[in-house]
Amino acid sequence: MSNDHVYKTIELTGSSPTGIEHAVQTALAKASQSVRNIRWFEVIETRGHVEEGRVAHWQVTIKAGFTLE
Repeated sequence: MSNDHVYKTIELTGSSPTGIEHAVQTALAKASQSVRNIRWFEVIETRGHVEEGRVAHWQVTIKAGFTLE
């Protein structure tokens, strides 16, 4: 197997009432059900929804890279 890699990227948005890290995990877990070989991610944007003066849930948009077969 070669050490030369070619990556394709996709953009995903995960959400969680718990926190930013859980929102990222949610997005990656769901994508992993249909996309193989995810190798890295980059956080693009972080948002939150506020209800009654408190954070109700987080939304995190990520770019995920996976190797092509």
